[in-house]
Amino acid sequence: MRSRRPTLPSLTVLTAVPLTLTGLAAALFLGALSAGATDDPAGPDGSAATRLYAPDANPAAYRQADELDRGKQSREAAGLRAMARTPHAVWLAGRTPGEVRDETRDVVRDAARDKATPTLVLYHVPGRDCSLYSAGGLRDSAEYREWIGGVAKGIGDSRALVVLEPDALALVPSDCPDGGAEDTEGAKEARTAARYAQITDAVTTLAALPRTKVYVDAGHPSWHTVDSIVPRLVKGGVARAAGFSVNVANHSTDSTNAWYGKLISSCLAYVDKGGKASDCPSQSWPRADAQNWLDRHVGVPDPARMKHFVTDTSRNGQGPWTPPADKYSDAQDWCNPPGRGLGARPTTRTGDPLNDANLWIKTPGESDGECLRGTAGPQDPERRTVDPKAGLWFPEQALELVRLASPAIMPR
Repeated sequence: MRSRRPTLPSLTVLTAVPLTLTGLAAALFLGALSAGATDDPAGPDGSAATRLYAPDANPAAYRQADELDRGKQSREAAGLRAMARTPHAVWLAGRTPGEVRDETRDVVRDAARDKATPTLVLYHVPGRDCSLYSAGGLRDSAEYREWIGGVAKGIGDSRALVVLEPDALALVPSDCPDGGAEDTEGAKEARTAARYAQITDAVTTLAALPRTKVYVDAGHPSWHTVDSIVPRLVKGGVARAAGFSVNVANHSTDSTNAWYGKLISSCLAYVDKGGKASDCPSQSWPRADAQNWLDRHVGVPDPARMKHFVTDTSRNGQGPWTPPADKYSDAQDWCNPPGRGLGARPTTRTGDPLNDANLWIKTPGESDGECLRGTAGPQDPERRTVDPKAGLWFPEQALELVRLASPAIMPR
């Protein structure tokens, strides 16, 4: 399953100005607070004139654009600056509860001055990422509850979209590799039960805020089947949330994500009426067969009574990467795949009654990590270079995303 999932930034507790952090680009945190915004005519709560918040981009994006201008690549430079100015998520991790409260408050207030809605990604659950590529998180449930409380106080009655803990339900502790002789099956089960309780408590706390919509992460279509992820979402308190997020830091196409989201939402509705998730159609079913099942067992439910979703379109403009056959023992198709492009611009006007927003959740241009694809390294054999650590700016990939963006972002 590891080869199927994206790696997310290696986040560490902030002790200095964000630009000094190893393995983390400044744009993932809240150090730079001036912002722009993009007009968006249909808000997630149905209000008019909603705008999506654009925090300051990674400064490396502008440095690269300046270099491109000096190299007579003005179209690429303009495209890179356009990418940097596009609304994208603010990632919250690390800090004390008081510090994350203050940082969150700064962001939502700055967004409010622009009459904009920020997207906040919470990424600090205990045991994050099996303590592997994007290791980190707090020590226990008590610390996490207090930290979530800090975020909630920071948001207050401001408007916000919250993407809750990417991978936390798709990669629960029982999925993790053994951590030694003391890591018994019973210990894993206890940590897994705690994980579900942590996410449920976080949803309950944040969903109680008057203008906050919470989306619990559901992974992506190439990872869990619908009947696998739905029970996890149920255990993680999705009933109290606005819905779930799909494709965070991944590359599935818009149509694939929309179908996956519809199947998950429909299965949640079916389970809510007493059905079994194991009966639900998954994304591998022929679409006609799956639609027939939905027609028989779910009917045409009111979208207002179903769980909605948000989609990460930051890097899916060219769809997923297909690795060369039989070339790598672990192709890591999620890790800095070559030849990808920016996807649809962030908007809450998606044309899909279940898809509340297309968002740039993963910050485009920032590395997934040092990808080795099953080799001894240190170079990424596909790119023939040493990839930056997770969260650092990756100029080669940033330029690919701009050049191969769909829709195009470079001027003609």
